[in-house]
Amino acid sequence: MANDLARNLISAGVHFGHTVSRWNPKTKPYVYSRRGMVHIINIRETLKGIILAQKLLKDIVSSGKDVVFVGTKRQAQKAVKAAAEATGMHYVTNRWLGGTLTNFRTIHSRIQRLDQLEAMANDGSIESESKKRASTLKRELRKMKSNLEGIRRMTQIPGVIFVVDAKREILALREAKKMGVPTIGIIDTDSDPDLVDIPIPANDDSVKGIGLIMNELVPAVAEAKTMQRAFAKDDDRKAKVRRRSLARADEGGAEPAEEKAATPEA
Repeated sequence: MANDLARNLISAGVHFGHTVSRWNPKTKPYVYSRRGMVHIINIRETLKGIILAQKLLKDIVSSGKDVVFVGTKRQAQKAVKAAAEATGMHYVTNRWLGGTLTNFRTIHSRIQRLDQLEAMANDGSIESESKKRASTLKRELRKMKSNLEGIRRMTQIPGVIFVVDAKREILALREAKKMGVPTIGIIDTDSDPDLVDIPIPANDDSVKGIGLIMNELVPAVAEAKTMQRAFAKDDDRKAKVRRRSLARADEGGAEPAEEKAATPEA
């Protein structure tokens, strides 16, 4: 299976890095060779990064925490949104708002504002406003929905952040590091691998390549969610058994006390 994936990644052009003049020397361990003036990424390192990412995602999601997929560049938006929707997770495809993690309370209040504006649009309240006011509210609604739609169900700090193009999404990575949130990122040869906890060296401009990598991560998240539900059911079952046991113990302990009270002393 790894060989098939490697062939598919090569076919998608994942191994093509940036030109030599643009490379970050820190990516040297992930560079296989040069072809002309372009660096060639070692596909073995790409596969290694995918495997490590799958393991981390399984551990985080199975513990009950969420993932935020971030990809604001045009080549990544479709794949990122599809992966998030397939796994029931969160995503950012338009713009990472400063403070999404470090000032989560304020972001949550903006999400509430988005809900309010949508309710006004649905019940016709916006249309009842003056023309200028209605135009302002509609513009605010469009802007907020574009920026917050993918994280509007996020009620707590996520367990892991996944980004496409670590260099472009540096603001999200800095916030994640400040909040102690693990990170996974697709890095090209012009990126700094130290920005992410688990780097996946690959061509971050290849639409097909990004899609292939995301398709490898989606099953790991889905499997972890299944495990999480199984653990939750098992915990509920154990809790019910404990409650029954305690109830029987209380009943059993009450009977001797009543008998003792009812028995006349000699």
